[in-house]
Amino acid sequence: MLSFTGSLKVFVALDPIDMPKGFEGLHAAVGEKLKADVRGGAIFAFTNKKRTRLKVLYFDGTGLWLMTKRLEKGTFFWPKAAESGQCGLKFAPEAFALLTYGIDMHGARPRGWYERE
Repeated sequence: MLSFTGSLKVFVALDPIDMPKGFEGLHAAVGEKLKADVRGGAIFAFTNKKRTRLKVLYFDGTGLWLMTKRLEKGTFFWPKAAESGQCGLKFAPEAFALLTYGIDMHGARPRGWYERE
């Protein structure tokens, strides 16, 4: 299980991204789309159009981490881009944890595929 501390900054890209992008492509997207520095100690999250895959980029001071999650069923909850041209949102670590575990942020209820053992 991943753990996200209260001091961690989390940025979520609102627009879907091409999932074959790797370290360099996502690094560029952080600067171009989110207007942030990847080396700032934050987590940067991206999803595909179908919202079935999640990629997370994180710089730990020594190098970049690239984490990927694919859902077997269902979709990730993902905020929609505002008409104001906003490209990303800042999330609390707790909200990001809910997102990664498939919890619908509207009312914080489990999505259809989510099951606890």
